[in-house]
Amino acid sequence: MKKNRWDIPSALLAAALGCGVPAQAQQLPAGGETFRQGFEAAWARQPEQRAAALRRDAAAAGEVAARRWSPEPPSLDLTAKSDRTTDNTGAREYEATVAVPLWLPRERSRSQAAAYAESEAFEARLLAAKWRLAAEVRTAHWAYQRARLDSSLALQRLDNARRLAADVARRVRAGDLARSDAHQADGAVATAESAAAEAAVALSRAAQAWTSLTGKPALVREDVAPESIPPATAQAAAHPALRELTARADLARRQAELAGAQTRANPELRLGVSRERAEARERYAQALVVGVRIPLGTHNRSDAKIATAAAEQLEAETQLALEQERIESEVQAARDRVVVLQGAVDAAERRSRLAAESRGFFEKSFRLGESDLPTRLRVELEATDAQRQATRYRIDLAEAISQLRQSLGLLPE
Repeated sequence: MKKNRWDIPSALLAAALGCGVPAQAQQLPAGGETFRQGFEAAWARQPEQRAAALRRDAAAAGEVAARRWSPEPPSLDLTAKSDRTTDNTGAREYEATVAVPLWLPRERSRSQAAAYAESEAFEARLLAAKWRLAAEVRTAHWAYQRARLDSSLALQRLDNARRLAADVARRVRAGDLARSDAHQADGAVATAESAAAEAAVALSRAAQAWTSLTGKPALVREDVAPESIPPATAQAAAHPALRELTARADLARRQAELAGAQTRANPELRLGVSRERAEARERYAQALVVGVRIPLGTHNRSDAKIATAAAEQLEAETQLALEQERIESEVQAARDRVVVLQGAVDAAERRSRLAAESRGFFEKSFRLGESDLPTRLRVELEATDAQRQATRYRIDLAEAISQLRQSLGLLPE
């Protein structure tokens, strides 16, 4: 079976990400948060997550209400009649009635369907919110990793410049080099110090962005391994954004169906007893009261609900079609970017390896006096730039894989 170029083993890519990092960068203190833990910490801070339990309770209560035998709780009606203020012959009448609202035809089944659709829509919205947060966490994570490795390379460059300057100063004192060479070496140290300071500022800014998002310290571990690469056959069928729009359209359809059944007020079944007498000398006569209250005519509120629900359904379905096209295009672009960056990583690795070998050759020849300082500084700068470019491309490739997973609707792992 032919293997896709972008189907790179994660272990190899993880090893590549560890290349080019100086020893002092690999001795960072233990602790911090992993990528997945940082994402979970960020999600725990979101208002949607904190209110999720209460919203689930509300949705469950709506489903329970839709399964009841009556759409509304029964009501008790008490009446009393007397002629005390008129003839005062002792006429009395007392009546106690319980009114039970009744479901309209198909209203109960459609209420249950709408309540279930509401629960599904909430879960879809929650998952979509989590997926959107994942995009922010991924961006912050790889921005920090890029800044951290840039800082490590800047420190490595500064260390090399200081060692070279010390070697030049020793040879100037021995009379092998001119003082102008010492000035050039010191200038290279000053440039490296400026670059290291700039990289430290960028690292601090990236770390602060991560902490603001997750509430946790920046990732200080060396586990910068990329996420696993999804297979070439992976599709975005279960994408959270598509699921959210699908659930929204289904909810609107269910609400339109429910509004179509609620064209009038609910009828009521009335059950009760009455006691009455015509005169004070008579005994009370008791009777059973049975009645039905049937509202006449329809009202316009159901028409408004039906029109609103139909508009929301049409809007959600149209947006679903557009979103599906956008996601398919985004997935293809992300896959292409992974392929292109893999080629760029290979080229940058080759350049970095050759530049490192050249640096070793010229470092030796400079110590033997066979090459001048400007050439030595130029080779050192080229080697540092090649190493930095290779490291950048490795991070870019890991970020591209993360973006591919994001476009497929996959959460961090």
